[in-house]
Amino acid sequence: MKNRTVLGMVCILFAFAISFGVAPIINKTASAKIDIIRMTNNISQGTKITENDVQIISVGAYNIPANVVKNKDEIIGKFAACDLKIDDYVLPSKISDSADSANDIFRTLNGSKNAMSITINSFAGGLSGKLRNGDIVTIIVTGKNPDNPADIPAQLKYVRVITATTTSGFDVDSSDGENSEIPATVTLLVNEEQAKLLTEYENHAVIHLSLVYRGNEETANQFLAVQEQFFKERNTLENE
Repeated sequence: MKNRTVLGMVCILFAFAISFGVAPIINKTASAKIDIIRMTNNISQGTKITENDVQIISVGAYNIPANVVKNKDEIIGKFAACDLKIDDYVLPSKISDSADSANDIFRTLNGSKNAMSITINSFAGGLSGKLRNGDIVTIIVTGKNPDNPADIPAQLKYVRVITATTTSGFDVDSSDGENSEIPATVTLLVNEEQAKLLTEYENHAVIHLSLVYRGNEETANQFLAVQEQFFKERNTLENE
């Protein structure tokens, strides 16, 4: 009987401890609030995130991942590494400093530019298998007759590489270092006129790619801007 009394008192004390000690701590934790970033628009993978795409909201901290993005500066100007939906909270793994994978670029095509693949005619012609996404290349063409001189068409002086692909469909940029296949095609980001030219050269000429620049996106875009300026100036002359 005495043991039962002691056990009962212990249970009562334990219940008091839970009610007045542990429970308030749990309730306080559950009711704590934190500010996090939430998406206000649907964003496709590879799209740059702007001020209008996010908002700061206060939510209960319970069950929210510790590394959730809480500051706008951590996300604005970054790129979506996957599709983001309205009301999503954002983890660092869902954003990227750049959007330069082939899939990123394919998802952002809007009709002003096309992705087009051409055959790499030789190991040397494709920069010895060293072409990478984001490279700026110059297209050099020669006639299939050895007597034809090499030429750099003004429309193809600076072109961006999206990816280089092997005959089995393996993108070089996805390599883990174990694949030894040589790229057989290169996919380029081009406008409609460039695509038509490349189709003609694919069928009637030999194409070589010369690396012009590999590095930061800002400098790469300067080369592409020069190419775009060529088309603008030529169109202006044609319309005068």
